[in-house]
Amino acid sequence: MIESHSHGAVTELRIARHDRRNALNTAHCRDLHAALDDAVAGGTRVVVLTGEGSAFCSGADLDTVGDAGFLDALYAMLQRVVAAPVPVIAAVHGAAIGAGTQLAIAADLRVGADRAVFGLPTAALGLAVDPWTVRRLALLVGGGPARRMLLACEQLDHPAAVAHGLVDRTGSPEDALAWAAEIAELAPLTLAYNKLAVTRLLEDARDPETLDAVGAAFAACWASEDLVEGRRAREEKRPPRFVGR
Repeated sequence: MIESHSHGAVTELRIARHDRRNALNTAHCRDLHAALDDAVAGGTRVVVLTGEGSAFCSGADLDTVGDAGFLDALYAMLQRVVAAPVPVIAAVHGAAIGAGTQLAIAADLRVGADRAVFGLPTAALGLAVDPWTVRRLALLVGGGPARRMLLACEQLDHPAAVAHGLVDRTGSPEDALAWAAEIAELAPLTLAYNKLAVTRLLEDARDPETLDAVGAAFAACWASEDLVEGRRAREEKRPPRFVGR
């Protein structure tokens, strides 16, 4: 079950499967995908992903991981997190293992509590993660830590995750919601452009489709009502009221 909670311009999506430490099966992946779509369609400015109970997400549900459609549902959901036109923050308050680490690194930002721990123990289970996950992990934490996580099944605890840049801020899910509320006050079109540019240009800065998409988003910022509002607010010495147009 995926619970959706509205906090003004912020939507909190919570994996609510405490009895299985929020392990993901096919239905949960599809439900999280749909909940994210609904949040974006409803005009949310920022999404916070978290889990119920002591774990963020303990990984794929190993009882159903071999089901037809699981991998398609998992990777479609992860790519939707990446492609969502709003910032997505993972509030990692406990274990993020396997698919939990994949979900955390798909997010744009990560807030980690002291008990946060990350791991991809696929080699201990005879499983494998896709090339996107390997690349995304290496870009975030560096080649050395990524190799240790993938080849030696080492876990990154909170201090190591902070040291290697996997955790952007230390704090609780409530701290993540507070940060999200601050970000929600910023210009939506600029945030969408910044997210798109960082994500796509790191993947392939020479791809014509990428350059076209990033260029269009850049031009939209400079032609927006929010640009006018930002200038007017500065002149009037007041906080801007951005509308995303």
